[in-house]
Amino acid sequence: MSELIHKKHNVSVLLYHLVCPTKYRKAVITPDIDEKLKEICEQISLRYEIEFLEIGTDSEHVHFLVQSVLMYSPTKIVRTIKSITAKEIFRQMPEVKKQLWGGEFWSDGYYISTVGAHSSEEAMKQYIRNQGDGNDSTQPSLF
Repeated sequence: MSELIHKKHNVSVLLYHLVCPTKYRKAVITPDIDEKLKEICEQISLRYEIEFLEIGTDSEHVHFLVQSVLMYSPTKIVRTIKSITAKEIFRQMPEVKKQLWGGEFWSDGYYISTVGAHSSEEAMKQYIRNQGDGNDSTQPSLF
C-alpha cells in the first residue's frame, strides 16, 4: 500500500503505472524470469527511492506499479528500472540474451501514467496482479 513520503521540505504520494514491452515484443518472460525480475526489483528498492507496489508480467511485457519521490522524474524511474533489470537478467540468465538477437531486453518505448492514490490504486493493483491470466474482464478502462 502506498504511504506518504516525508522529506525535509515536502510530503508526497507519487504513484506511476509503467508498462515495459520486451524487445521485438518477443515472448521471453517465463515464470523463472518473472521470479528473477521481482528479486531484482527488490534490490532496486533497497538502493533507490523506488518502491514496487505491484509487478505483473505477461509473456512479452511487464506492468509495474511504483511509488517514488519528487526528485526522481518519471524518465529517471523508467531508465533506472529498465537498465538495471535488463543488465541483471542478462547476467544471471545468459540464455535469455540469445533469444533477443539484438542484445537488448526491453523495447525502447514504454507507457507511463500517474495513478490516483485512493480510488484507482486498488483497481490498478488488481489489473497488474492479473497480468497473464487471460481474463480481460478485470482490466480497467485506461482511456
